This record gives sequence, C-alpha cells and structure tokens, in this order.
Amino acid sequence: MSTSNSCGAVAADRVNASAIARQDDAPAVHTGPLYSLALGAFAVGTEGFMIAAILPRIADDLSVSLQMAGQLVTAFTLVYALSSPILTTITSRLDRRKLLLMSIGVFVVGNVVAASAAGYGSLLLARVIMALASGLYGPNANALAGALVPKERRGRALAIVNGGTSVAVALGVPLGAFVGSHLGWRMTFAGVAVLAVVAFAGLFAGIPKGVAQGQSPATLEQRLAVVRQPASLAALFVTTLWAVGGYTVYTYIAAFLSAVVGVEGAQTGYFLFCWGAGAFVGLLIGGTVNDKIGSHRAIIVALPLMAVTLASLSVTAAYATPAVAALPVLLAIAVWGLTAWGFFPPQQARLIGIAGLQNAPIILSLNGSFMYLGFSLGAALGSATLTFGGVADLGWVGGLCVVASFLLFLVTDRHARASALPET
Repeated sequence: MSTSNSCGAVAADRVNASAIARQDDAPAVHTGPLYSLALGAFAVGTEGFMIAAILPRIADDLSVSLQMAGQLVTAFTLVYALSSPILTTITSRLDRRKLLLMSIGVFVVGNVVAASAAGYGSLLLARVIMALASGLYGPNANALAGALVPKERRGRALAIVNGGTSVAVALGVPLGAFVGSHLGWRMTFAGVAVLAVVAFAGLFAGIPKGVAQGQSPATLEQRLAVVRQPASLAALFVTTLWAVGGYTVYTYIAAFLSAVVGVEGAQTGYFLFCWGAGAFVGLLIGGTVNDKIGSHRAIIVALPLMAVTLASLSVTAAYATPAVAALPVLLAIAVWGLTAWGFFPPQQARLIGIAGLQNAPIILSLNGSFMYLGFSLGAALGSATLTFGGVADLGWVGGLCVVASFLLFLVTDRHARASALPET
C-alpha cells in the first residue's frame, strides 16, 4: 500500500480543502502544474506499491533470500514514517517550489541508483534515498496544490494531485508485475525515473517562483500537541495495526500467488490488478459510505470483512489445489483491496473529528506516518512468518493484526466520540 500519506485521497481531499480554505486567497489560478504534481504523486506511489510484485525476481537476481528482499520494503516504509514529519518540519523555512523540485529530483536519483544497483546493499541504499524524497514530496505537493488556486477551487486541486496516488494504488502493483516479467525488475525503477523526470520538467516550467510564500507546515510542537489530545494516539494506532495486517500479506503476495495458485510473472499482474481495482473503488466509495452511515458504522463493516478475506487466503492455501485455488484467491484479493482502502476515508474522517477541523492537516499527516510505520512492521512480520512458518500462514497472521485493529477501535471509539472536538 506507498504512499504517500495521501493514500486515502478521497476523504483527505474534502477535509484538506476545508482547512486550507481558511488561509488567505491565492491571487491567481495555475491549474496546469496540478497535473505535473499528480504525475509526481503517481510516480512516487507506483514505486512504493510495485515492489511487492517483483520481490521474488529481485531475490533471485541478487542471490538473497525472499525475507531479505522483503527488508527493502521494511527499510523504505520505516524511513518514510520516521523522516517525513521530521524533514517536513526542519525544512519549513525553505522555498516550497525549490523544496518540491529537490525532492522529486532526489527521487529520480534514487530510482536510477536502484535500476543500476550492483548488489543488495546499493539497492537498499536507493530505497532509503527514495523514502526520504517521497516523505518530502507528498506534503509539499499538497501544500502547493492549495497555493496555486483560489480557495473555492482548492478541493478540486487537491483531488487532482491526490488522484495520482489513487491511480498508483490501483495500477502500481500490476504495472510492476507486467514490466518486471517482460523487461526485468530494473526496468520498473527506470520507468518510474522517466515518469518522475517528466513530472520534474512540468513542475520546473509550470510552478511560478515565489508561490506559497508565507506558508509553513506544522511545527513539531504542534504535531505533538495533536497526539496528546484525548483518543488521538489510540486512533492512530488503529491505523498502524490495520497497516501491519495488510502489509504482512501484501509484501509477499507474489510469493503467495506462486506457491498457492501457481502463477508467476505477467500472470501475477492479473491477480494484483484485481487488488488494485478493489483498492481504487474502496477509496472512491469510502468517503460516500462514511457520509451516509458515519465513520463508526463504516469501520465496523470494513475491518471485520478485511480480516475475514485475509484469513480466507490461508484457508485456501491449506485446502485447495492450485487449479481450484485460483477463483477464491482472486475474489479474496479483490475484496481485500476494497475493504482495506474502503476503511481509510472513514478512518480519516474519524481522526478529524477527534482532533478538530482546524488540526485536520496535522492529524492526516500523522496518520500517514503511522500508516507507513505499520507498513514497515507488517513487512517485518511477514518476513518472520515466512521464516518460522510459510506463505500459507500469511493470511492468518495478517488477519489477526486486523482483528487487533478492530478490537482497539471498539475499545477506544466511545471515548474518542465523547472527546471529539467541535468543528471550527
């Protein structure tokens, strides 16, 4: 699941737009660069999600175990989770345009290093470089999107930019599978580098100098103040446990499909496209479902269904032959994507209710960091599951983590709703 702390784009669009609209009006409309921002978000998101499809090939080519290859995911997500809020804070006085160009430029360099990596160490270094750059790009892209247009158009601007991430969620894994199987895993990084170069050129030419002057992200003290609010930390850990459960399975989904269904290479892409399509639909309808039945009921539906579908993968692996397993695995993967990312917009709405609308940008940014922390822990837990068990156990372990997320939600939600701050 990369990316940027913006993977719940649909709910974030609405709330970020409302929060940013309270700032001073932008003097002019600059819509062209929004699509370059979206392309950059697509490149960053695609790089983060596609690696799950090519891990077995990377392991074979670099002569390392699959578990060690999985640490490429752990390193990326952990560095992203820890560095994004810190780097965004310490670079708050820098020019937004220059910082954005620098981040996407460093991201290009990271992909070039990955594509030409001579061994595991250099590829790991490249992933760290990309994580640092990605953690800076997302918040700055959203900030500039709000600064490029007047307040009445900021919702649409954010929808365009975060739409790049949403499309990456849907297409990143199958793209990685198709390109990796036909051209080799190195070409997946090369292709992302090309996308990022095009985005860089569009941003360099299209973003006016001096845009977003006077804007600065939340300070570290402001972020800590939000975390200290009643129920905030527990609600953020609901996100973390949800992410742990999903990434325990997701990181090694290609290996699971190979062992259980007997598909590899380009065929893997068909299965993973169903996950991506389900995730995309989940992001689209998650906000609508939240508006109709509320975040509490939406989450009560999404998390148990996600846990059941993950567990069903292990049931299928244990009792079905590869020929019989294909259909139930395909259906489970699609429902998994739908429920996992259908949870995210209601969770964001719930967090905003806890922190207050005035703190929406801060709590959503923190939610992204806690999500990537969960991704990192999930990748590590998946590796441990393979070491002490096997691919058939991934679904059980991931499902139990999602159950833990759901139980934490049930235990803390009443207090969270009681302490929710009024919108201001």
